[in-house]
Amino acid sequence: MGRVTGKKAFITGGAQGLGAASGMMLAKEGALVTLADINEAGAKSVADQINAVYPGKAFSVALDVTSEEEWKEALAYANDKMDGINVLFNNAGIGGGSTVEETDFATFKRVQEVDVDSVFLGCKYAIPYMVKHAPGSIINTSSIAGLIAGHNMAAYNAAKAGVWLLSKSVALHCAKKGYRIRSNSIHPTFIDTPILDGMTRHNLAKDDLVAKLAKQVPLGVIGEPDDVAYAVLYLASDESKFMTGAELKLDGGISAM
Repeated sequence: MGRVTGKKAFITGGAQGLGAASGMMLAKEGALVTLADINEAGAKSVADQINAVYPGKAFSVALDVTSEEEWKEALAYANDKMDGINVLFNNAGIGGGSTVEETDFATFKRVQEVDVDSVFLGCKYAIPYMVKHAPGSIINTSSIAGLIAGHNMAAYNAAKAGVWLLSKSVALHCAKKGYRIRSNSIHPTFIDTPILDGMTRHNLAKDDLVAKLAKQVPLGVIGEPDDVAYAVLYLASDESKFMTGAELKLDGGISAM
């Protein structure tokens, strides 16, 4: 207990999945957390669940991560509620599209907007708050698909690869400025979150989908939300104080093949 006591974390995509699990994990280990999501009711529900176990640890705020103005407002709100921000978890993201020929341009642009533009905006506007409460840590959700391409993932591959290198650029910028803010990316593979519900197709039951996905993973299983939340906890904590500009793979061995 207490691995991130005194930390103040802002988490996007906090209404479910990895954002919700990481919010609970960070609060359990002593941090204050603000959960941001376009689904305001969902983010509030998760904050309420956290506060039921760890009273006073969680806040929530509405945020469309593609809106520059909403980023400014949400960060100001979180800074006020937590009396500072020193952890930014850019987690919100979407999939979409297929091959380069089959993906329409509107879908391609939308995936970049939600997955990459949001990380740019989050880093740009959170850093000034984080400098005042350093040391700080920026954690950006990329994907194993940001390192390994698929023939039918043109938009998602491009977006998550962008998050990967943007994280490194931010790391070098903060280091050069002497900000004491680190920036790293995490790269999960298939994780058992609600996003899998949207992947079911051709009447394939979720259990069958999970089994099919697990066959692609050397460890033979897909990940659980806490597998990622523990990585977020490490990167948010001062235990990772010498780690910046790096990528943490949470892929069950896929990238080793």
